[in-house]
Amino acid sequence: MRIQITHRTRYTYEPAASQVALRLRLFPSSFDGQRQVSWAVTVNEDTVEPLFTDGFGDQIGLWHFREPCELVEVTASGLVETIDKAGVVAGLPRRPPAGVFLRPTSLTEPAKKLKDFASEIKAENELALMHALSEALESTIEYRKGSTTSDSSAEEALAQGSGVCQDFAHIFIAAARQLGTPARYVSGYLLTEEGEDELFKTHAWAEAFVKGLGWVGFDPSNGTCPTDRYVRLSCGLDADFAAPIRGAVSSESKVELEADVNIGLEEAESPESSQTQQ
Repeated sequence: MRIQITHRTRYTYEPAASQVALRLRLFPSSFDGQRQVSWAVTVNEDTVEPLFTDGFGDQIGLWHFREPCELVEVTASGLVETIDKAGVVAGLPRRPPAGVFLRPTSLTEPAKKLKDFASEIKAENELALMHALSEALESTIEYRKGSTTSDSSAEEALAQGSGVCQDFAHIFIAAARQLGTPARYVSGYLLTEEGEDELFKTHAWAEAFVKGLGWVGFDPSNGTCPTDRYVRLSCGLDADFAAPIRGAVSSESKVELEADVNIGLEEAESPESSQTQQ
């Protein structure tokens, strides 16, 4: 599948920021199930090229503006070709030790509720266990926009029984690690079917390391493994690590954020558009 994407993010600073620095993970992954056909990232019309590939295999770009700045507009756009690999992620440029992804973070640290939830998941092998975890999570948590924030932990979202895709991914990751399976957070895009919730177009899911198979993606918020409708951007221990954009601002400015995504098949005449989810 050939998917055309334009993702714009605008930051407005009042008063103007004295300087702004950005770390960008906006370059789609290259692996056996995905490749960039064409892709460009700009900040205020300045082209940003990948500066290095990090230990997780993701390309990173940096942008720094050292003068007063009222507006920053980040645009990532291009064409990505995908192949349905039933969720299996093979051929990434870097292969960090899977054990790195057993490490808890403040967003994925399990407490009693999460430990009890994980202990109830049973299956005959590790792959089946991860599928059972995803199914249990889909039936336990209600997808509800605005019910959590970017700072909400997996334990908090599980306790209240609702969340967005970030929370589903965090709970899956925390429970998988509790069960002894390395798991990581993935950010990206999802080409939705007609009539589906457009908020899913900027998306998050999880990957678990299954012995004998390697990394396998699971999207518990949709009850599926990633298909060729998913475009993978980056991964990390949690949403903070895998965020497509992270920045530092030298000022006490009030910041307003706007973001939108246009995504469709290459041959589509009018790609759908939506507001990004957060």
